[in-house]
Amino acid sequence: MSTVNEKNTAVAVIGCTHAGTFAAQSILQEHPDWRVHVFERNATLSFLSCGIALWVGDHVSDPKKMFYSSPEALAAAGATMHMRTDVTAVDAAGKTLHARDLETGEEKDYAFDKLVVTTGSKPVIPPIPGIDSEHVLLCKNWDHALAIKERAKDAKSVVVVGSGYIGAELAEQFSLAGVKTTLVDAMDRVLANNFDEPITAQVERAFADHSVELALGQKVTAFEDTGDGVTVVTEKGRYDADFAVLAVGFLPATELLKGQVDMLPNGAIVVDEYMRASVPDVYAAGDSATVFYNPTSKHDYIPLATNAVRQGLLVGRNIDKPTRKYMGTQATSAVQLYDLSLAASGLTQGGAERRGLDVRLTELTDDYRPEFMLTTTPVTSLLAWDPATREVKGGQFLAKADISGAANVISMAIQAHFTIDDLANVDFLFQPNFDKPVYYVGAVAMKAAAEAGE
Repeated sequence: MSTVNEKNTAVAVIGCTHAGTFAAQSILQEHPDWRVHVFERNATLSFLSCGIALWVGDHVSDPKKMFYSSPEALAAAGATMHMRTDVTAVDAAGKTLHARDLETGEEKDYAFDKLVVTTGSKPVIPPIPGIDSEHVLLCKNWDHALAIKERAKDAKSVVVVGSGYIGAELAEQFSLAGVKTTLVDAMDRVLANNFDEPITAQVERAFADHSVELALGQKVTAFEDTGDGVTVVTEKGRYDADFAVLAVGFLPATELLKGQVDMLPNGAIVVDEYMRASVPDVYAAGDSATVFYNPTSKHDYIPLATNAVRQGLLVGRNIDKPTRKYMGTQATSAVQLYDLSLAASGLTQGGAERRGLDVRLTELTDDYRPEFMLTTTPVTSLLAWDPATREVKGGQFLAKADISGAANVISMAIQAHFTIDDLANVDFLFQPNFDKPVYYVGAVAMKAAAEAGE
């Protein structure tokens, strides 16, 4: 991979899930004559891990469709693929890397002109006694998905540790399949990092209605292997199960660049608005990198596939010269649990407090469409806003109707620096099949403006 001339620029892409896949595609699209080498330690790429719980619950038509690209597709686009190859060392300033073929054991040095770090994230694995038991599974990649799917076939009971999106979805699907399910979390609410109490209380009722035992406010202290299962020991109780799934979060997998580029304390590589790291010709994207979080106007770590895709695309646009700025993120997301649809964008009140920020929270519950319709259902709307500037900082929604589009509305409002007054006066549609004369997003903004006063 030595450089001969500008047309022969050599790029090393390390890691190929979402950010790596889109970075490689975008680089080749922008620079078809460059030599792009992709290094991936797994045999697959582009796995949509957000579909694991749906697959466990038999809601996936074909698990192969959970991959939207392949080594063959990237090779056809012009990339040189190094699958099942582990990069063991990187010299960012010297522009070399060392890699080992996991199939043959062959080790080799490669030179590059530009480096793209898309190594992604790794599951948080706390130093808890017994956590290495074969009955304690992780939930991150394709191999994990296969293991969970296989164990779920005959399981009578499971303990899910962690009640974020992944843990909550797994607990839902296990309970619907008739598996005795316990959901454990050190936080005192489910989805506590994603939603505020008026919404999480309704989710907890739904779990209880489906016989999920909630062990909240309980830190796990040990996993005891029972031979044919595991006992999860917490500060307050013991929970027996055929197996447990650990889903307590992710950390950037950036050890290769430690001490070579600027990072957050958790290891996320700090990138600028063009995806550039602090060392020339080094770029990072996705779960290995920071995002610019618009609600706070600061760098943050928010591992979401949506962020990874957008950042990966920007690598290709900016890898030759700064061209397209990153617009930042609001961390817009959604989840379906039982018959409840939840969606959010930006800061929750809890998230603001954890960051030392002051936001007000306005709550509104109203039917999503007119009462003269044969059916309607309530929507819980929460709007977070800055009491000093009146700017919209976040929104959360829950209903038994599809309210996912509301989170996208809030996302654009935050990005455009809308005030609650601006949001209250947006021209939203009215049609009885879809909403009321005052759309619930506008209605909660009106209530917030009234609470704020002139």
